[in-house]
Amino acid sequence: MIQPDSHKRLKTEISERIREDRAILEQLRAEIRVLRNSVRRIKPRTTTSISLVGTDGGNNRIQYDPFLVQLIRVVDSSNNEYCLEAITPTTKVAKLSASHFDDQGASLTALGRMMEYLGVRELNRLSHMISVSDEGSPTSVSWVQVYRELVEWAVLFSIIREKEFGSDTLIVFDGLLRSKVFAGELFIKVRQGIDEAIQMHWTKHRRRIYIVGLAKHSKVLTRYRLAMALERILATDYPVYVEVPRAIERKSYLWQEYAREDEDEGEANKFVGGKLFLVKFGNRPYDPIWPVDILVSQRSEAQTILGYLLSDALNGFPVPFYPRCLQEAHENAALVDFDFDILQDQIIDGIRGILGDEAPVLDISRLQDDDPARARYS
Repeated sequence: MIQPDSHKRLKTEISERIREDRAILEQLRAEIRVLRNSVRRIKPRTTTSISLVGTDGGNNRIQYDPFLVQLIRVVDSSNNEYCLEAITPTTKVAKLSASHFDDQGASLTALGRMMEYLGVRELNRLSHMISVSDEGSPTSVSWVQVYRELVEWAVLFSIIREKEFGSDTLIVFDGLLRSKVFAGELFIKVRQGIDEAIQMHWTKHRRRIYIVGLAKHSKVLTRYRLAMALERILATDYPVYVEVPRAIERKSYLWQEYAREDEDEGEANKFVGGKLFLVKFGNRPYDPIWPVDILVSQRSEAQTILGYLLSDALNGFPVPFYPRCLQEAHENAALVDFDFDILQDQIIDGIRGILGDEAPVLDISRLQDDDPARARYS
């Protein structure tokens, strides 16, 4: 425990450091002030909205699982399931790659169809973040998160290119429309495939398909939140948005390529598929502000797209002014209650099956307290 005298000294030092660094805040205010005249009001528009969400690792942690089984599951806001797989950090990458194609080499899954479009057959060629040892095992446990992101992009890619839409539709992606998991320039080809499909829907069926990505957090918003409040940017009594210049984005990211434009000279834009907007859906000055990526090819239609998103966000529950379709997709994706109990029992049964006569040890082990030290809080 920090002593009172130490607290007093720390308070003095912190105050001195902040006074010395006041120029940093003034600089942030000057950088963000240029957006004041670019704020635009959003007018609600109605259309069909759907959202895609993948179950993250925190949604399926098993109480007793030495094999670290992970579920890869992607559903939409209507509870349509597009992917359900079980993998572990030691799953053979070659075998997993092959599972997306049949014996004749035809794709079986959304990920397989995206890989086919991109001209790759192995996951370690699809992503430079999935590397394998000489024995074919992954060299890092983090590859599971990379694989999950690839599947989410593949489902979005598949829906855009294969689904028929009965009306103009807004598709809300969980997260910004950017990715660093694709190898080389494959993400550029993914974007091209999405743009081709959007144009096809308009040409053949006169259907407008819009794509946005909405994140809970953004380095840009974190960096400039206080400066925006001081400069009263987006502090209105009606819904508003502002487009964020790439120059401001670059000052917020450690890696400059995460804020590139297609027109920038030099290296190709291999990671960025969206144009960032900061959006307030509420009608009070201090309602939440959300970072929203609009597909680069649709940035000129921001007013229409955000109007559709506003109509969905006004019905947000239980989180106010957060798109309802995205909340529904999260609710559908989470593995809880009965589904979670069944999953846990299936994993335990699988472990019991390989133990044979030693299976009773598993049951004894499960009854043991896995955290006896927590008794100190009783």
